[in-house]
Amino acid sequence: MRPDLLNPLFAEVETLKGVGPQLARALHRLDLERVVDLLFHLPTGSVERVRAPAASPVLLGRLVVLEVTPFEARLSQGRGPTRIFGSDADGNVITLAFFNHGGWAKKQLPLGEPRIVSGKLEAYGDQWQMVHPDVVEPGKAEPPLKESVYPLTEGLTSKRLRELAAQALERAPELTEWVEPSLLGQRGWLPWRAAVASAHAEPGDTAVRARLAYDEIFANQLALQLLRQVSRRKKGVPLQGDGRIVARLRLPYELTGAQRRVAEEIRGDMAQAAPMLRLLQGDVGSGKTLVALLAMLNAVEAGAQAALLAPTEILARQHHATLLKQLDPIGVRVAILTGREKGRARDSVLMGLADGSIDILVGTHAIFQEKVAYRNLGLAVIDEQHRFGVSQRLLLSAKAARPPHLLVMTATPIPRTLTLTQYGEMDVSRIDEMPPGRTPVETRVISDERLGDVIDGLARHVAAGGQAYWVCPLVEESETSDAAAAEERAAVLRERFPGQVGLVHGRMKGPDKDAVMAAFAVGELAVLVATTVIEVGVDVPNSTLMVVEGAERFGLAQLHQLRGRVGRGTGKSTCLLIRGQTLSETGRARLALMRETSDGFRIAEEDLKLRGPGEILGTRQSGEAAFRLATPELVQELAGAATDDARLLLDRDGGLAGPRGEAARLCLYLFERDQAVDLLRSG
Repeated sequence: MRPDLLNPLFAEVETLKGVGPQLARALHRLDLERVVDLLFHLPTGSVERVRAPAASPVLLGRLVVLEVTPFEARLSQGRGPTRIFGSDADGNVITLAFFNHGGWAKKQLPLGEPRIVSGKLEAYGDQWQMVHPDVVEPGKAEPPLKESVYPLTEGLTSKRLRELAAQALERAPELTEWVEPSLLGQRGWLPWRAAVASAHAEPGDTAVRARLAYDEIFANQLALQLLRQVSRRKKGVPLQGDGRIVARLRLPYELTGAQRRVAEEIRGDMAQAAPMLRLLQGDVGSGKTLVALLAMLNAVEAGAQAALLAPTEILARQHHATLLKQLDPIGVRVAILTGREKGRARDSVLMGLADGSIDILVGTHAIFQEKVAYRNLGLAVIDEQHRFGVSQRLLLSAKAARPPHLLVMTATPIPRTLTLTQYGEMDVSRIDEMPPGRTPVETRVISDERLGDVIDGLARHVAAGGQAYWVCPLVEESETSDAAAAEERAAVLRERFPGQVGLVHGRMKGPDKDAVMAAFAVGELAVLVATTVIEVGVDVPNSTLMVVEGAERFGLAQLHQLRGRVGRGTGKSTCLLIRGQTLSETGRARLALMRETSDGFRIAEEDLKLRGPGEILGTRQSGEAAFRLATPELVQELAGAATDDARLLLDRDGGLAGPRGEAARLCLYLFERDQAVDLLRSG
């Protein structure tokens, strides 16, 4: 089967009948850019109508289809509605009310001529009425008794989306089946096109939803495993250091057993010609950065360069300062490159990378921009992997003549099902042991009614020489509103602690944020008010108090990350979770779990159940598993089978050459179109 069979589905929504610029803008607000997006924009439920010969009390509050004969029209006076009075077969009077559509209503409901009306039957005083009913002539197509209801935005109705989905379905071809035949029969699943049609017509059919969710997960797994195949086929450079630099390194503590095990797994990978693709998971404070440092020094000992990519400038500068302090005394040359390096400073870094005089480069996305050329990049380390997508991983890998080894790290523990669907092309290492000296953090949940007591406690803490973070609530998905909340809290605290309160949020410029962070790090400020820009990487051992305001609005994994900013020194640390006064049972259970455990992996599993993968892992990046059709429950149920199915298909068919393999290519195009083009061309 040829991929061009799907071309009609990848046309822009503007090619559909009746879609002009205004409707297209409304569709785009729902991320419905192409015809195929309408196929996968499934209804959330349905409405049912009752066809009745006449109105009756038992029909009140229901959607009813009646035949009425209009006998009087009263046009709107001022802001009031136009009212058309009609009688049904039993002589009951039905008032049909229309706001701002008086002329249309009078034309559609001529006096003395029967019409079929459909709408909610309501009581209005001692009369019955329908507001804005649908109207058709007898003998013409009546409103269906059951209709699907879709997620909407301003300017769109479910009726319009139903019409557009029907047009999209007309463009969908019959496709050869890609699901393993035994699984298809075992689960009683419909063929793909029939399943899509059924999903729009019968929103409550769980088997149909599962079938389409499986397709999406299967395509995701196929893409990741093809990516792994493509990467493994490329010849990298074996890197095996001799330990001479590591021997001179002054470690802050003796490596834990988990760190030693993971470091050996990484060294073993780097000694192979096939480029390493490894995910390093570790809870907050488990010592991932030290393991990554050993891997980078292994590359330097073998004559190669290493690059460390951080998600924020604050974290990049912190990594650079730490590495410089550790490595400069032993002759390892470290540089930094972010968007802030300009002119001669930037030119100097670019020259050092090109001639090999820089051993390790730390930075943000700037380190894989087009003009950045390495003499011999052997290892790329990506910190906080969940903020980068597959395409960005590949872009970094492309900075070397031969593919570098790739180590990606995350301090957000990832449940197994999300590991499969996010990182199926990678081997996984997990640090499950904490280094010595990490002090447990006491976690308390406090009502916002006691905010004054919290501020009094903060005053005692500051008076005793302590420092504290105060994280402001997620007002909504907006940097502007979050920043406003932080600014308001900072203003209140500055009245109580003049000259001692700093503020950082996402709308500030990098240099301004860095200046505040630096002042807090050296103790010039006692309190740092912030949004979640401090979620990862910030390390101030003297700060032993974390206050999170509006804690019920944060995800569990995010609260765990914030709590990890304290307990980094030897002093006793406390995390205060301030909650609102109206708390659901689920919210109460979530905060109780934060009090009960500091196990990030357990917290992540609970977060997946409660919030879903997109919210846990952040904004969708190219290739990341923010699924449109697969709910977290379906991911958990189907990911294992989809992974095995994709692996068996590739192994048994020798790739995608067989009939089912060709069908699987189309599945890949349907769900992972942008990646499919590159992957199948490479494969």
